Order: sequence, then structure tokens, then C-alpha cells
Amino acid sequence: MPKNGNVERRTILRAAGASAAALSLAATTGCGGGDSGSGDGTVTLRYAWWGGEPRTIAIKKSIALFEKKYPKIKIKPEFTDYASFWEKFQTQASGGNPPDVFQNAVGFLRKYDKRGVLMDLKAQADAGNLDLENFRNGVLANGQVDGKQIGIPVGANTMALVIDVKAFEKAGVEAKFGWTWDEYFAALQKIQDKLKISGDTGYFGIMYLYDLYLRQNGKAFFTDTDLGFTEDDLTQWWEDGYKRVKSGLVADPKKIEQVQPKSGLSAGLAASEFTWDNFSIRYAGEGDSEYGLAPIPTTDGKDTGQYLGSLMMSAFSGTKHPKEVAQFISFMVHDPEVGKIMGYDRGILATTEQFDAFKPTDPNNKGVAAYEDEVAKAGVLGKITPHPSGADIVESAFLRIGGEVAQGKTKPADAAKALFSEAKAAFAG
Repeated sequence: MPKNGNVERRTILRAAGASAAALSLAATTGCGGGDSGSGDGTVTLRYAWWGGEPRTIAIKKSIALFEKKYPKIKIKPEFTDYASFWEKFQTQASGGNPPDVFQNAVGFLRKYDKRGVLMDLKAQADAGNLDLENFRNGVLANGQVDGKQIGIPVGANTMALVIDVKAFEKAGVEAKFGWTWDEYFAALQKIQDKLKISGDTGYFGIMYLYDLYLRQNGKAFFTDTDLGFTEDDLTQWWEDGYKRVKSGLVADPKKIEQVQPKSGLSAGLAASEFTWDNFSIRYAGEGDSEYGLAPIPTTDGKDTGQYLGSLMMSAFSGTKHPKEVAQFISFMVHDPEVGKIMGYDRGILATTEQFDAFKPTDPNNKGVAAYEDEVAKAGVLGKITPHPSGADIVESAFLRIGGEVAQGKTKPADAAKALFSEAKAAFAG
């Protein structure tokens, strides 16, 4: 961390001219591909993921490398956008026919482990088919549930504040490591007063940001089986947020909707927005200003509550080819050439082999890497909080209900009650 507490210029993401990735691709179909084999001993594995076109191109190049090294294993790709992926996966899992290997995230681990869908990969590691060494910053633990290794991280990311650098400079405010929430809102007020734009696009509807705030105050959004906060806690969070919408400090949610899918930040409606650091490339492709990564505000001037999240690879417990699945996962997370191909598309590369192999040259990836380096040096990174079965449903509910609060459709207290009701049903499902 810089001695003066300020974010160094090298930690600010200098985004320039990057185009936004396509949001979705048509899904390829195919059932039973993972169970196929041929007379010569060749097996075919189905591999499914979500993401835009750049990710798909990179993964297909990586698959080609794997098939060259393992000519007896063929990979059948399936890909789509995020929402369609999980809708399709739910159907496949219910029918006993999910892909052999697939992209996963922490919010779904307990849900599908509870249903017996996910393979415990420790046995394959013990058999020498999967390498569980050389994962950076303890991120391997993100894929562990109740002593089982059911996810293997491919990348790591953390929450950040994306700012309009020019707006912050014109208003004479700066983002500092250790700044408090009061200081953050004071800075946004100064921006509003001087530039006549809102300071933030809608922080209080972001579940993962609220998780950081709770962690700063000794709580967390989730426990192993439930919510880790009270209705009163959430009511206060949403009441404060709605007051800032009414005052103009937070952008009008109706205007935010009008510019979608563009961000309210890149549309010039506000000067800052909280998101995952590796998502920040979108702003350069959408907006006309200069955008940077800045620190998360704190409660005590030190603890940000941050942790490293990650995308992962998981395997179907019922696959007929567990050895080959493990070999494929191990290759995809450790092979240096795959690291060079994938870059930071799914976050900072999770293993030392791939991290050392990929040297970012563009301002966007350099900015993300520098930001995570500064956060790590600041010593604020903790462990990810548990996510119970049903966490994915709660996340969607938080976003939807928070949006209703922002638009004045639901009072904060009623909204908090509704969220707890939906969470109870989700956890019981």
C-alpha cells in the first residue's frame, strides 16, 4: 500500500478503446456426448460454459491444445449466456444428464452438491490425474464444501469501485485506501455539487457489495445454511440507499434502465459504480471518458471485507470418464499455454504456472492486475464466506427487490421482509 494511503496511478485502470464482448451466443445442443466412446478407445467429454465470444474463442483454442496432447480424449463444447446456461443446466441435472465438466461459481456449489450432481475431485487428485498444487492466494479453498473439492478455480477476482477518473479529478476528490463510507459519500456529494451528476449508479442493490459491508461489521451475507444478518440490518441499508436516490447522490434508476445494456457510469449518469474488477473492461468500450479501479470504502478505515472470488470447473459425479475429466481440468488450469490464451477473461489466473506465463500488455489487464496486487499488499483479503444451497436464488431476489426499493415501489422494511421470506423458501428447496 502506498505510504500516503492514496491509490497509486498505476493501480488506476487506464482503459482505452476496448470493445465490449458479445453478451451471448446461441447454445449448442447435444445430449449424452460425455458417455460416448469408440472402438479405438477414444472418449468424448461434454464441456459447458457461459460467456461472450472472446471467451468461447479462447476456450476452443485451449481445447485444441488439450486434444493434441490427449488424442484419445475429444471435447464437445456447449456454450451460452449466463442465464440460459443455468436454466439449461437445471434441466440437465434434473434429468441426470449434465455435462461431464462445466463452468461453475460459488453460489451453485452447495445447491448441486446437495443434489449429488458434483464429483468430489480429491480422489482423482490422489490418483495422480489432477494437480491441486500451486494455486495462488489460497483460492483453491473457494471450491471446497464440507471437506470435498467440488470446484477447481480457473481465475480470481475481487470487488472494486470503478470511477470516472476525469470526473473525480474535476471535482477535486481522490480515492484512497482506507477511506470510510462517510468519506466516500462526501466525495460523491462534491461531485454532484460541482459537476451536476450523480455520484453512484446504485450501490445498495449489489448483493456482493453488501456482503463486504457486513464483513466490515463482523457479519456476512451468508452462513453455511442461512442469511448472516437481520431484517433490521437490511432495512437500514436500503433506507440509506433510497434517501441517496431521492437526493440525487445515487442516479435515478429509471434513467439507468433507459441506457441499458450500457452502464450508467459509462453513459455519464454517475461518476462511480461497484463491480468485480475483471468486469471493468466493459466501461472503456461503452463510454467516452477515462475509467479507473479504486478501493472499496471501509467502516473502520482499514478493513474492506474483500476476498477473492472465482469461476471454477466442476465435474458431474455420474460421468463415465472420471479420469479423463480430471486430466482435462488439470490441463485447463495449469498448462502455461492455456494461460496465455485465456488471459484474465475469467479473472486473474489462479495457478502460478498460468499466472507467470501470461504477461498482460494492454492497459485494462495491467490495471486489473495492479489493483489486485495493491489489495493483496494492503493485507485486507479474507476468506470467502460460505454460500448455502439456494444462494443463487437469493442473489437474484436481492437484485430485483433492491431495484424496487430504488424506484420507490417497495418500502425498505417491506422489501427486507420479502427478501427474508424468499430466502427461507430458497434454502428449504
